[in-house]
Amino acid sequence: MKLCLATNNVHKISEIQALLDASFEILSLHDIGCDTELPENQDTLAGNSLEKAMFVWQHYQISCFADDSGLEVEALHGMPGVVTAHYSGTRDADANMNLLLQNLAPFTNRNA
Repeated sequence: MKLCLATNNVHKISEIQALLDASFEILSLHDIGCDTELPENQDTLAGNSLEKAMFVWQHYQISCFADDSGLEVEALHGMPGVVTAHYSGTRDADANMNLLLQNLAPFTNRNA
């Protein structure tokens, strides 16, 4: 059975493939001919995952699953969450980390 994992990250593909038996073939977005940036317009990580999987199904008619990740910090009421990758307004990892540390400065609880 062919399943698409909504990513082009070859490491994610191989990790998932290793967990499944040989009857499953995990395909990347590239493998199915998808070169479109997938939508991520939802307010939750789960919502973004569902949106990406549904986009692939609607446009390529292949069963698909997806993930989305982000850092949800208790003291910041779950922020940065879905905007983790561009928390500072850019995709600069150092700028994102520095803003997060600045926002966490007043808090002792830094659980995420």
